[in-house]
Amino acid sequence: MDNKINKFIGAHMSITGGLFNAPLNAKKIGAKAFALFLKNQKRWEAKPYTEEDITKFKDILKECNYDVKYILPHDGYLINLGNKDDIKREKSLLAFIDEIERADQLGLIYLNAHPGSHLKEMEEKECLALIANCLNIAIKKTKNVKIVLENTAGQGSNLGYTFEQIGEIIELVEDKTRIGVCLDTCHTLAAGYELKTQEGYENTMNEFENKIGFKYLCGVHLNDSKFDVGSKKDRHDSIGAGVIGLDFFKMFMNDNRFDNIPIILETIDETIWEEEITFLYSLINS
Repeated sequence: MDNKINKFIGAHMSITGGLFNAPLNAKKIGAKAFALFLKNQKRWEAKPYTEEDITKFKDILKECNYDVKYILPHDGYLINLGNKDDIKREKSLLAFIDEIERADQLGLIYLNAHPGSHLKEMEEKECLALIANCLNIAIKKTKNVKIVLENTAGQGSNLGYTFEQIGEIIELVEDKTRIGVCLDTCHTLAAGYELKTQEGYENTMNEFENKIGFKYLCGVHLNDSKFDVGSKKDRHDSIGAGVIGLDFFKMFMNDNRFDNIPIILETIDETIWEEEITFLYSLINS
């Protein structure tokens, strides 16, 4: 690997009290990147942003010296672009378009999203096609923001747990300039991809390149996992406290394929995020 490593690590920050608090909270923990929700993630509706909201967020972002390239906003939890029910899927699509427009209003360039779930009501292929169709509609109705699909752990009926599924969705998206991928390390392990050994790591990254392509990689959720390979359980853990092991984090931190993108901690103890960030940087060239 190239010895010149350029990682941008942060965490998913709270917006309690206003969107502008996300960059302020990120700065407090020494983050070089951060994630945030653009509204209450557990509700369908939200008030439109005021001009004051938008201006204050942009001003504080500038004051805190954050580049939008290292900010990875996440959409709401209720959205399911793979719902077989036409009315429910339309509701999700409208909410998704609203989230894209909110990101654009704030001058952000990404929106992180889970692909969708078949809810055991149809075959996976049919659901993947519905998701891709929704993405195509959303992309045509919006501008500027790249949709960043996150791989899932495979729990329940959630799709996107294999690199093949993510690749299939991307293949069906018409405007490839508006689609990207976020790799979640806990989800990757839980879905059945080995990360703990050098051989497993290399095989998994080769599989990612072959089925998706690193050219689509726009961000990472860097998490340890409470459960082992193939568990299909989405249970994050603090760095070094789970089953993935420190060898993985050393390999990751020294892999320049993950340079110059937002790397976001969603680990379970926010009180030690600053320590985790410092520790991860200490692994470079170790």
